[in-house]
Amino acid sequence: MKTLRFITAGNVDDGKSTLIGRLLYDSGSIHTDQLGLLQKQTKNSDQSIDLSQITDGLRAEREQGITIDVAYKYFATVNRKFIIADAPGHEQYTRNMITGASNADLIIILVDARNGITVQTKRHASIGSLMGIRKAIIAVNKIDLVGYSETIFNSIRQDFEAIKNELGFDEIIYIPVSALVGDNIVTKSDSTPWYNGNTLLQTLEEIEVATTEELASRFQVQWIIRPNEEEYHDYRGYAGLVLSGSYTVSDKVKVLPSGIETTILKIEKNQQEVTTAKAGENIVLHFSDDIDISRGDAVVKADQLISEGTEIKTWISWLDNSDLQIGKTYILQHRFRSVRAKVVEVNRKWSVNDWKFGPADTIRLNDIAQISIKTNQTLFYDSFANNPKSGNAILVDDTTFNTVGALMFLQN
Repeated sequence: MKTLRFITAGNVDDGKSTLIGRLLYDSGSIHTDQLGLLQKQTKNSDQSIDLSQITDGLRAEREQGITIDVAYKYFATVNRKFIIADAPGHEQYTRNMITGASNADLIIILVDARNGITVQTKRHASIGSLMGIRKAIIAVNKIDLVGYSETIFNSIRQDFEAIKNELGFDEIIYIPVSALVGDNIVTKSDSTPWYNGNTLLQTLEEIEVATTEELASRFQVQWIIRPNEEEYHDYRGYAGLVLSGSYTVSDKVKVLPSGIETTILKIEKNQQEVTTAKAGENIVLHFSDDIDISRGDAVVKADQLISEGTEIKTWISWLDNSDLQIGKTYILQHRFRSVRAKVVEVNRKWSVNDWKFGPADTIRLNDIAQISIKTNQTLFYDSFANNPKSGNAILVDDTTFNTVGALMFLQN
């Protein structure tokens, strides 16, 4: 079963770090030495372990009582392996959440049972949806603090159902939980007899997510390998990561931007020849023809062509303290291909408060907008909705070299 990458999100103090700590603690996924350290840090022997410290590893985080970065944790059960990203809840750390969501298969959105759906809940849901996440768990946390009320749980579910059509999730699961007490995290709670669904861990173990192997085959050249040794004088390989799909010896492929078609002669992985390579594997490709290929060139199957153009519409999440400047030249980094790009128009900006799009005069830190860009060279890409692995890029300021924007391409 595929490793599940998921992100947690929610308002500050909704209990994201405690939820992850409880998940790891109750599933027996905390190392003995780490557990001993946590027990030593508990001054009162009658006081329970502060589970949030399992993910809040930075001293600054603990002193401020908030998570200020994206903390990653890895654990496994007999049924599945997991990678967790714990994203901050503050609005000014939206860019951190985007980092965590960029590779996630699923998002757990925590909702405080006492507060219900908030503006920040909508913000995190819209970002998760925008970043291509299709599976969502709405964890109604602190259910113990409202007397395990089925009425409150159902009300929150109805409130989220009312906005789900604005989002791109294809599956939403609602679970009443208490991260602090442990209700419905790993074991079913006797306090919620009205809840007939699975626990959080069972849901994470069983939920089906799409794999990148099912997408169109995409490969981008990272390194050209041409050894100087005499015994390798005929060796020429093209190294990189299979972004999606798969490649097999004898596949007919097209190399872009040249547009030349050729055949895969040999595939190497870990210095061994293999017949097939799939998404997520680092490989070296060899072709039957001698082609002029450069770093950043794309290799696609001849029958799985990719979009190309210099005028592109894209979502952007603005990550910089300085505003976006229309007409300014930025560096667009599409994995290993770098081109110059100008933002020619801001089409519309997302207003999380009004839950709708509107015109925009400026794009500031944490804003999400749809823009039109023009590049100085042809870009080869997929829409983010069709293939997130080849449908994203970043904008870099050509003066400061700061990453200023995260791009998710739209189908032109």
